[in-house]
Amino acid sequence: MRLNTEDLTLQRNYLQKYQFLVSEYEQIKKKVHPKFKKVKDFYLYHHTCAQSFLKYYSRFKQSGESVDLMPQKRGPKYRTRRPLPFIEEKVKKVRELGNNRYEIVDILKPTLKTYTPSPSGVYNIIKRLGLNRLNPPMKKNRRVIIKEKAGDMAHIDCHHLSQSIIKNENNKLYLVCVIDDYSRIAWAELITDITSLTVMFATLKCFNYISSQYQIKFSEVLTDNGPEFGKKGSQQKDQHPFERMLKEMNIKHRYTRPYRPQTNGKVERLWRTIEDDMLRDTYYNSVEELKQELVNYLVYYNDYRPHQSLGGRPPKSQISSTN
Repeated sequence: MRLNTEDLTLQRNYLQKYQFLVSEYEQIKKKVHPKFKKVKDFYLYHHTCAQSFLKYYSRFKQSGESVDLMPQKRGPKYRTRRPLPFIEEKVKKVRELGNNRYEIVDILKPTLKTYTPSPSGVYNIIKRLGLNRLNPPMKKNRRVIIKEKAGDMAHIDCHHLSQSIIKNENNKLYLVCVIDDYSRIAWAELITDITSLTVMFATLKCFNYISSQYQIKFSEVLTDNGPEFGKKGSQQKDQHPFERMLKEMNIKHRYTRPYRPQTNGKVERLWRTIEDDMLRDTYYNSVEELKQELVNYLVYYNDYRPHQSLGGRPPKSQISSTN
């Protein structure tokens, strides 16, 4: 690119200034400068950034070319921050199995280690590749490949019911639910508090029912970080009822990301379904009536109710198809 007269003048003036600064700087380093004893005084006097000056000075001393005292044009930094192609390829393959950005990071971390992109970095990659939205094949892969069989993982959560659900009563009531990730088989128990001991016994009842009726035994569970389930970083897990139960049953405990209920989205969606189908705008005459209706509904949900994510088939059919 040809420079005009004005550009040449600016360049010449810039070079003269930096050549003068280099001469001044070297005199200070040799302790022969008549005015400045310290380099910091030199920077202050000339209103010069030490970092920028030393970058140009070092470049000039290495090459000996005065042109290296000139600022060098470069593109925006963000254009050079893309991950290496092999990392993008690994992210692409894992994404095509239906994993979200957080799951991709967890899957890649053991092999990529320090090269593993952050969740936001993963999102940038899949967005650039046009994979930020799950297509039907990816959704199918997520259900069939990531969770290959019933019992691979249970989602567990507690749900607070409306205090007007029982006629003429105002007591606190909760549901504890266990839902199988693969088949969507679910069971819930009605409880009056969410202390760790109560939640532990309710969860155990759910495990026992699902095991006896559908022959599903879980190897992992996913919960939030609520105190009823035990804290992720606790050093006293053996003293927590829920954690102790999992240890005795040889079940691994996984946790959702804090403040991200969508990580446990399957059970969150079940709560909405139960509210829509049997709780909203309805009341029951007694706790016993509510318990019986809950049992009836869950049998219907598991054995007969069409499930959109299972192609319109009920959860029980998913168990039959794998036997």
